[in-house]
Amino acid sequence: MRSHQLQTELLKLATSNADYDKVGDEIHRLRDHKQKLLLESANRDELKKRITDMSTFLKKQSTALTKYDDQLVRRLIEKVTIYEDKFTVVFKSGVTVDVDE
Repeated sequence: MRSHQLQTELLKLATSNADYDKVGDEIHRLRDHKQKLLLESANRDELKKRITDMSTFLKKQSTALTKYDDQLVRRLIEKVTIYEDKFTVVFKSGVTVDVDE
């Protein structure tokens, strides 16, 4: 792995009294990048879980909706934004849908 190689190089530079700031900075940059990637992965996993939960909930519902169901709306929808020519529905799963007039 690149960070392991850099750490080995940093140790060699430190023991030879060479300038190792550049290698140290690269190690810190790689650690920060790794942390960012781990956070993004966790966010994707959470979104997948919310979508799966919503899908499971919907599969348990009857398919014939003949009237407004406040409980269903509150469980599925985060917010609705109304524009002049459309409205946007943001589901709690994170999915966004634009509906034109």
